[in-house]
Amino acid sequence: MPNDARQSVASPKDHVLTVQEALEPLFLALEQEAELKMLSAALNAGWPLDEAVVAIDELRRNELLPILRPH
Repeated sequence: MPNDARQSVASPKDHVLTVQEALEPLFLALEQEAELKMLSAALNAGWPLDEAVVAIDELRRNELLPILRPH
């Protein structure tokens, strides 16, 4: 399987309007690669696929929540 995460990022000369638009394909490829690695690691350790998927989803939800720190 080729590593899509190594693809190049489009330059502004390639008629890309924003850097976000240029980075999106790389971002998505890296997300997919990371998820596959986490799933593979969990499965190799003996965890069921459904539990691994739920755990990854929970990690993503926690990553998106603001960190609440007492003042």
